[in-house]
Amino acid sequence: MTDLQEPVSTEVLRDVCGRWATGVAVVTGRDTDGSPLGMAVNSFTSLSLTPPLILFCPGLSSSTWPGIRATGRFAVNILGAEQAALAGAFARSGGPKFDGVELDSLPDGLPALRGAIARLVCDIEEIHPGGDHEIVVGRVTHTVQDERPPLLFYRGRTSPMTSS
Repeated sequence: MTDLQEPVSTEVLRDVCGRWATGVAVVTGRDTDGSPLGMAVNSFTSLSLTPPLILFCPGLSSSTWPGIRATGRFAVNILGAEQAALAGAFARSGGPKFDGVELDSLPDGLPALRGAIARLVCDIEEIHPGGDHEIVVGRVTHTVQDERPPLLFYRGRTSPMTSS
């Protein structure tokens, strides 16, 4: 280990937190006119089993989140190991993120990314301030899943999970 870093700068915090591998998900929804919206997140986690709650943390600077927030519901699409390019497309700020993206047609009406290894549809339960982000708590209303390996984010890069 190296010496303690004080004060903790943005760059140091990003580097330290980058040593924690996370899954990659795309939060999708529709804005109030019905247009599809989506953004990549790696802040997704389960919160409670009873009641079924999850959370994720969109940045206050997000141009996508306000549109999803206004409708009160969203889907979390957990990406599979082969979907790094898709993660990159949804990590961009602005622009047409759904161009060329294959969607599944599901009765909930939210954009469902084809090939995602799991999907959770949620109603917004609560939103809390969290520095330069918001902490969004979602109540899970239904899920879909399969058994393929996930895409991981580690030290600023996406990579497929490998078995040992």
